[in-house]
Parts: sequence; C-alpha cells; structure tokens
Amino acid sequence: MATDADLISDVMKYQVQSLTTLFGQIIPAEGTPEAEATVQWAEVAGRLHSIWTEFQVEQLNKASAEKPPHYADPMKWIATAEGVFRQLPFANPEVQQKFWNEGLALVNAVFGQYGLGPRGEQAQPEAELPRRDHRFSDPEWRRQPFFAVLHQLYLLMSEQVTGLAEAVEGMEPARKAQLLFATRTIVDALSPANFPLTNPVALAKATETRGESLVRGFENLLDDMRKGQLTHTRPGAFVLGENIAVTPGKVVFETPLYQLIQYTPTTDRVLKTPLVIFPPWINRFYILDLNARKSFVRWAVEQGVTVFMVSWKSADASMADLLWDDYIAAQIEAVDFARNRLGVPSVHTIGYCVAGTTLAATLAVLARKGEADKVASATFFTAQVDFEDAGDLKNFIDDQQIETVGRLSPEGYLDGRYLAATFNILRGNDLIWNYVERNYLKGEDYPAFDLLHWNGDVTNLPARWHRNYLRDLYRDNRLAVADSLSACGAPIDLHRIATPCYIQAGREDHIAPATSVWKLTRYLAGDWTFLLAGSGHIAGVVNPPSAGKYQYWTNGGSPETLAEFVEGAAEHPGSWWPHWAEWLRDLDPAEIPSRGKRKPGVRGDKVIEDAPGRYVSAR
Repeated sequence: MATDADLISDVMKYQVQSLTTLFGQIIPAEGTPEAEATVQWAEVAGRLHSIWTEFQVEQLNKASAEKPPHYADPMKWIATAEGVFRQLPFANPEVQQKFWNEGLALVNAVFGQYGLGPRGEQAQPEAELPRRDHRFSDPEWRRQPFFAVLHQLYLLMSEQVTGLAEAVEGMEPARKAQLLFATRTIVDALSPANFPLTNPVALAKATETRGESLVRGFENLLDDMRKGQLTHTRPGAFVLGENIAVTPGKVVFETPLYQLIQYTPTTDRVLKTPLVIFPPWINRFYILDLNARKSFVRWAVEQGVTVFMVSWKSADASMADLLWDDYIAAQIEAVDFARNRLGVPSVHTIGYCVAGTTLAATLAVLARKGEADKVASATFFTAQVDFEDAGDLKNFIDDQQIETVGRLSPEGYLDGRYLAATFNILRGNDLIWNYVERNYLKGEDYPAFDLLHWNGDVTNLPARWHRNYLRDLYRDNRLAVADSLSACGAPIDLHRIATPCYIQAGREDHIAPATSVWKLTRYLAGDWTFLLAGSGHIAGVVNPPSAGKYQYWTNGGSPETLAEFVEGAAEHPGSWWPHWAEWLRDLDPAEIPSRGKRKPGVRGDKVIEDAPGRYVSAR
C-alpha cells in the first residue's frame, strides 16, 4: 500500500544515500578531532545503509505480483509533472529571456548584499532579501549567500511558473483550474526546503547532532513507507475511550453500517426533543468529541441536550455494493430509532460535511414521502448541496480520476489512506512538506496533538458509492437539479425542504468553501439561519467557548448572496456554539426530567456496549 508518503519517499532515499557519503567528507563535528569525526560519520553512514538494507529485505518478503497504484510509481509522478509543464510556454524565447534576465538580476542583487559579484559594493550588515516565505524564515537560509540565492531563485521561479499557468488561454475553466492546482502542487514539492542537501536548517541539525538527526529522520520516513501514510502526531499518544472520545455514553443500536451512541446526561432536565448527529463517514465521529475541553458532544450534553451520535463503520469487502440509498436509509433509521426509544415525535439533526449533503437529501426524501415532521430541525456543518463552486477538491474529479478510484478498489472499497493523501495535497505545505522537513530531514519527534491524530485515523469507503458520489454530485452537480437523483424510491427535490435549518460555513474553508455552502439557502422552502464562522473546515466547527478563539458573523436581514451577507453582517467574538444552542432552544424549549431511557444503560435498559463502541476502532 502506498499513498502520500510515496510522493517523497523515492527522492528522499536517494538524498539520504548521498548524505551518508557527503557528511563524512565535508561536515566535521565542531570541536572534534578530524579522525574522530571521520569515524563518527562513517558510523552514521553505516547505520543508514543497514536500516535501508533491512527495509528493502522486508519489502521484498512482502512483495506481491499486483501492479503498484499510480502514485506509488515515481516515474508516473515525473510523467505527471512533464504533462503539466508541457502546457506552459517554456519554449517561448521571450519567456526564456525573461526568466534569465530576472534570475540574473536577482542573483546579483542577493550576492551584492553579501559583498559578492558585480554589486558587491552594496554589502549590508544583514541581508534584506526581496522575497519572504514562512518556509524560509529560519536564519540559516540567510546565513550563507548560497542558500540565500537558492531559496530566492526558487521563490522567483514559483511566481513565474504559476504566472504562466494563470496566463494560459483557450482552456475550459475546469481544465484551467486543474492546471493551476497541479502547477502549484508541483512547485511546492520542488522547494529546496524539502531536500536535505538544499536545506541548511537540516544540515545544521545534522552537524549539531553528529548525524543522529539523519538516522531518526530516515527511520521516520521508513515507518511511514511501511504503513503507506504520512505521520502527523506521536504514535500511541491517544487511545480511544481513555484520552480521546471519552464523553460517557452507551451504544444503544447497531447495524452492519453504523452504531448509534447515546450520551449520558449531566443535567437534571433536558430538552424534550433529542439531537441526532451524523458525522462524515470519510473520518471518525470523534472530531466532535476530541477531549473534554474541545468536545462539542460534551458541551451539548451540558446544555441539557440528549445527544445521539452515529459512528459509521469503516468499509470492507462486505460493503462493496452499498450506495447513497443505504446511507440515506441509515439516517432515516437512526432518526426513527431515537424517536421510538424516547417516545418523541421528532428529533433535531446535525450533518457534518458529506453527511450534511446526505442529510439534505434525507430531508427531501422525507418531505416527498410526507414524513418531514420526523425532523424538527437540521443543522449543517460546512455542507454542500450545489457543487458548482466546490473548491480545490473538484480538481480531483474527472472521468479519468473517477475510473482510477475503481482501479484502486479491487475488493470493492477504497482504502482511506488514498483519501487522506488527497486532503493532505490540498494543503501540501502545511500537511506534507512541513512534516517532511521536521520529521524526515531534521529527525524531530512528533507532537501529541489530538486533532492531527484524528486526521490520520482514516476510514475506508464503499468504492461503488464513492464513485457515484464523485460523478453525480461533484462532476455532474445533479443534487442541485430537482428530481435528477432519487433514493429509497423517492425523487430528490431540495426545494421541498421546509424544515427549519441552521447553516454554518467556515470563512477559510478550503474543502467546502463558504461560497458553496451558502448555496444551500437558495434551495430551502422553510426558514433558515446562516452563520459564517472564523477559520476553516475543522477549527471553524470545533471552536468551544472556553477557547476564546476566532469569531463569527450573523446577518438579520435578507441577503441574496454571500457577498451581501458579509457586507451587512455583524461580527461577534469567540465561539458560535452558544448562538446555535439558543437557536435550537427557541425552536422548542420544552424540557423533561433526565430519567428513564434518557440515561442509557440504567436498570432494565438493554444496551450493546460503552461508548465510543467497536466501529470507531475498526480498520
């Protein structure tokens, strides 16, 4: 199995092999006699070689006859880069001359600040370089003229190549967006910060640790290659039910597709109408229950809400034939179970991301069947229904890439590591190359960060349903067309939804852009409240009041567009959660004592197991 770790593994292994030879020749440890330094670096080189040899033997023993997937083959990546750059006018003499002139001027200007070259008289006590980027903020990038020129030329090249892609004409918009995205991705990957021989910070760390950082970094790299996934947080730092996903509750219902958790109340009285939360099946539900301080679930329980949470099962071969109908039917089933268990006519609901998309379809199906009153309200966390402006993820959606999903899923399910790689690429500098530098090149230890642990805790998806989702929603935008799709025997028309809705979007969301989330308001027949939260797809949602972070915007008018909403919006500091809780309570303030089946697992109440349940641990 190979995923985002393979983007860098082949280049890295050759770089490290070069380092084992180079360091013994040119980097004696400061204050160490030359002979002792030579022995030290020879030992480091030997350890690196031994680690690599053991890994190769291990992989040979595990080798299979299967053809490796696309991005496990470095030659495919080279071909992809060539395909991108062939679309740019590098052969144009004017472009070449511009590159040469601007590059030469930059080299002379930078060297001049160090007292070198034809502009050496312009030497400065401390170099003031024309381009800045957080990847090159360490003083080591300016300490020596070579590395100063190197990263400044890279930044110039980045601007020029990206500019060429932006200037390409005659392309349909979707292809142009793909070209721009691919260009930025490749340019980011070529940063000198990503390679040990061109990263002065990594070289300095190797000198300081007498090569130990190289050994630790190489071990980190090979560990990730073994599991086929980039590591973001310290392995073993978090254990489900012990220090993550710890809100008390019981699994009260389960099917082959999901478990339903009911959380234990902490107040004497609770709202009569309970809440059922549908998290995205792309990730684990505990993004909403990371720890006591960050947990939306715990906070909602403390507000006197009876909370149910769906925990989707990670797909396996038995789920190969599941379709959208199955997930919509599961949402209706969970709603009905909660209603029947507590003896109430309706429930509040929340749908996060793709589960919010499905929740909108579920509401439309219920409306078509005359059962809309089963849902008292629907809250959407960063959810899209109209995918015309769905952001950078659309760059992964065309016929070729949809077919690739099929080839990557021979057993009927898509390994979640492929999805993790896709989301990492969307923010490559933050989620890939930052960790390459820190953990591979510099050999630093991983942090213990619950959010990053959740981000790497991937789930598998039913391949057939996933392909249909990409084709019908992202590519063809059929959910936005009345009765173009159907589920559970009912055509889907979002315009039939009269359920009160609360729609939350993240101002900086790159997965479900606010402009796209806003479009849900254009389809609803009933009352809706739109709220724009500070930050992005995760931090914009998981922002507890105790954190005192970010802000949110509301608009009491009747804006027709997101731009109008923003123009007339009032800004509020801190978390938006209390605003949502007030909205929910205003819909139906009726309360009842928190007894009987409101307390799952009490005497006479048959439950399955303690929260967080088995499914959240299934791989």
